[in-house]
Amino acid sequence: MSKKNTKYIFVTGGVTSSLGKGIVSASLGLLLKSRGFNVTIQKLDPYINIDPGTLNPYEHGECYVTEDGAETDLDLGHYERYLDAPTSQNNNVTTGKIYQTVIEKERKGDFLGKTVQVIPHITNEIKRRIKILSKQNYDIIITEIGGTVGDIESLPYIETVRQLKWELGDKNSMVIHLTLLPYLASSGELKTKPSQHSVRQLMESGIMADVLVCRTEHKIPKDQRAKLAQFCNVALENVIECKDLETIYEVPMYLQKQNFDDVVLKELDLKSDKTADLKDWKNFLKKFQNPKKTVEIALVGKYVSLQDSYISIAEAFKHAGADLETEVKVRWVYSGDITEENIKDTLKGVNGILVAPGFGDRGIEGKVLTAKYARENKIPMLGICLGMQIMTVEFARNVLGHTKANSVEFDTATPDPVISLMEEQKNVIDKGGTMRLGAWKCSLKNGSKLFDIYGSKNISERHRHRYEFNSDYLQEFEKNGFLATGTNPETGLVEALELPDHPFYVGVQYHPEYKSTVATPHPLFRAFIKACEKK
Repeated sequence: MSKKNTKYIFVTGGVTSSLGKGIVSASLGLLLKSRGFNVTIQKLDPYINIDPGTLNPYEHGECYVTEDGAETDLDLGHYERYLDAPTSQNNNVTTGKIYQTVIEKERKGDFLGKTVQVIPHITNEIKRRIKILSKQNYDIIITEIGGTVGDIESLPYIETVRQLKWELGDKNSMVIHLTLLPYLASSGELKTKPSQHSVRQLMESGIMADVLVCRTEHKIPKDQRAKLAQFCNVALENVIECKDLETIYEVPMYLQKQNFDDVVLKELDLKSDKTADLKDWKNFLKKFQNPKKTVEIALVGKYVSLQDSYISIAEAFKHAGADLETEVKVRWVYSGDITEENIKDTLKGVNGILVAPGFGDRGIEGKVLTAKYARENKIPMLGICLGMQIMTVEFARNVLGHTKANSVEFDTATPDPVISLMEEQKNVIDKGGTMRLGAWKCSLKNGSKLFDIYGSKNISERHRHRYEFNSDYLQEFEKNGFLATGTNPETGLVEALELPDHPFYVGVQYHPEYKSTVATPHPLFRAFIKACEKK
């Protein structure tokens, strides 16, 4: 079979960061996929960290984990949720990875004594990373470049795009530039000047934008659109409006109404007889926007002031909620504020509680109090990763009587280390990329709640943790009714715990939220929301 001629779309941003390049890229991916093309999306991140694994969520939002165990940018979560297809470590590249690779090659003497420079050595490595995915026979690769045009960090990436556009030849690649049209209330108009400057800056780097996507609070008047086309050297129909919408899930349809997919296919000289069929997507949106019931779930975590820290969980609630025609209202609760005195008021009226993942000892006791409150008051509760470990600590202290039980992560001298460091983690010094990461198998017990939820004995879920349930305590836990209903078939490590005599009290060591998409809502979130409805 002859290899496909892969086409490349580069998405750059101007004027300001956080305009939603990830959502626009994911929406375009969805439109092109529904037209019959095999599409993937990758993110090039200009920061020097090797990956976001060691970044505080306040810095960069959630760290998303792929099936193959890469810690990546949260935009990869959007790509998977929209395309309903897994990404891999090749879909996220950072400046740190680029320089690390080039320096390792230089130390080995791979450059034959040459002076190592940004051009050609760094740009060649970026090119290699962009093209890696083409080996998988994709029709179209969308490459989102993080940051803003003009940032010092982005320069090597922009230069690489310039070289690639020239190398790939006409109609084989294109650049979509996402920019902001600010609205000045005093004069009551949208301003195009920042976008003009941004496009000019791109042109100074040798790149012409083929399509302009304009983020705006208001509709773009015809004359403003014409002005943008004229001053930014793009065809009038290639100026696309991207207005602020109620939900990010409306974006694909909004762009489709402006023939965004047709514009892109024309630029790449691609033909498709298939019209974009977004029937299932529209159906999801209809149910999401017209719920018949409402539940309120308290999300108890320590990074709640930046909701992007838990974006996959928030989106998983939306997917499963829409499927059940239920609106899930999230009450964001900072675990550090919870005390014995205020817990009743703090969690008053919620239908369910989710104790979120996290690292470090801040806000831990508040989470332990939350688990106790949910267990004793029969409030449906789902504990994810650290959440499951918190449930373990709480049960050991308040049911088994080990009053000083803890995780070794928070107290190395605890007499009852019910959560301990995994054997292979004991001599690990490096923090980044050394946890148990990616997809691992899990075997569920017949007759358990989880077995009923998944409808299967063998499942696979993604992980991101360093500490584990200490199996020395397993017998005592089971004897007292907190059952290990999910274990890893190879190692026997505990993956999931549940209380049978409770409406819903389930803790899982893995991250089910990473696998939830619009097309396939996660069964565990569905079951949890259903239990909350009964409450």
